[in-house]
Amino acid sequence: MEKTKKQIDVTLVGGGVMSLTLAVLISEIYPSKKIKIIERLNECGLESSNVLNNAGTGHASYCELNYTPAKDNGEISIQKAIDINEMFENSLEFWAYLSKKYKSFNIKNFLKKTPHISFVWGEKNTKFLKKRYASLKKQPLFKEMHFTTDPMVIQKWAPLLISGRNKKEKIAATKVDHGTDINFSALINELLLLLKKNKNVKIEYNLEVKKINILCDGSQALIIQNKNGKIRHIYSHFIFIGAGGMSINLLQKIGIKEILGYGGFPLSGKWLICKNKELIKKHKAKVYSQAFEGAPPMSIPHLDIRLINGEETLIFGPFAGFTSKFLKNGSYIDFFRSIKFNNIFSLINVSFKSAKLLIYLFKQSLMSHNSKMKQLKCFFPNTQNEDWNSYEAGVRVQIIKKDSNNHVKLEFGTEIIFSNNNSLAGLIGASPGASTACNSMLSVMEKFFPEKNTLKKIEKIIPSYNIKLNKNPDSLQKIRTKTYKSLGLW
Repeated sequence: MEKTKKQIDVTLVGGGVMSLTLAVLISEIYPSKKIKIIERLNECGLESSNVLNNAGTGHASYCELNYTPAKDNGEISIQKAIDINEMFENSLEFWAYLSKKYKSFNIKNFLKKTPHISFVWGEKNTKFLKKRYASLKKQPLFKEMHFTTDPMVIQKWAPLLISGRNKKEKIAATKVDHGTDINFSALINELLLLLKKNKNVKIEYNLEVKKINILCDGSQALIIQNKNGKIRHIYSHFIFIGAGGMSINLLQKIGIKEILGYGGFPLSGKWLICKNKELIKKHKAKVYSQAFEGAPPMSIPHLDIRLINGEETLIFGPFAGFTSKFLKNGSYIDFFRSIKFNNIFSLINVSFKSAKLLIYLFKQSLMSHNSKMKQLKCFFPNTQNEDWNSYEAGVRVQIIKKDSNNHVKLEFGTEIIFSNNNSLAGLIGASPGASTACNSMLSVMEKFFPEKNTLKKIEKIIPSYNIKLNKNPDSLQKIRTKTYKSLGLW
């Protein structure tokens, strides 16, 4: 009974964009709820949310070609692109709402309007991009997209792409002007400032969750350990696990049946970062292309301008590799700890099916600087080796699971797993990740607090939450115009 008195309403494991977004949403809708955030490191957002551990792209499917794959019959599948775009609109509306309500919430600190460009070369890819454009242009969400095969137009959009290129080479590009570059580290700082104003929110650092036990009354007990090895318990009605790649391991330790059969496939990443300020001045867009041969879908190469700590930075990548860590600050035995009797056959199955992928990842991990520059020159033919340095990016743990047909697959996406009584949720997977944090965390809110008035309160903050914008052009125009003007995107 003493334990019940000390129960926290909601405990969030991990201090990344997902957890902090959920914390702010709960604070806005249920300000009296007691929230505790537990972070393993000495600051929030040092893993996947760190500014150089992710692409910094506001993923809206404008330029990411992996969200619009070609079907066997040659048609372009666009539904995933529509879904992701609508989810990203939720994030934009949320930030606009916070900006209007709180003077301290400064959008300019983390969000910058940056054109999103898809750029391809070769006859096959040019035909694909033209067909993709034709399919998306018909959709209300993508009506502002432009397409060209004219090198002079592309040169105006992104001059580095044309400089030194063979004039006979077939090229094509699409462009959406209201794309975004997002510094997720800076976003975390803005969210933390808001959370510190609520006396019911507590953040504790340097604490690791060792285990979570589900109690007889349906609540949960978290067993946590500090750096000195001291163990204590936290009792909570609801738990959200947003611990990046380690979410799978924590869910396995709890033993809920919903995680049975799931596994994790970790991928490391590296960037090339430009140090030539003259080149940086010439490139003002995020340029994505098709994945290189053998690359996983999440390894779409892109040449991006990034605003980091007020300074423009030019990056290229990512270059993928295999790691056994589930976090950048994790352990090399993380992957091996995740191997259980209920998922070992899925892991073996995927390993055989993904032999080419494993070989590709091994080759990527051994790539020399010259080899990386060779790929960069597909984008920027006139670049020089000495203008670029290598940087170790974050770790992404892709999902291994069985589909509805009981076939094992390696899935590139984000998924939330709920316990059977909806008192516990864990987020696993990767891209589009942080860009769709608001939509993902709203789905957690609805499960945790299914009261009738929850949805009404959400709709006051996120006007489009219960609307399929692409099927409601009038609502799209009204909501998007108000949101984009507030954010400086129009």
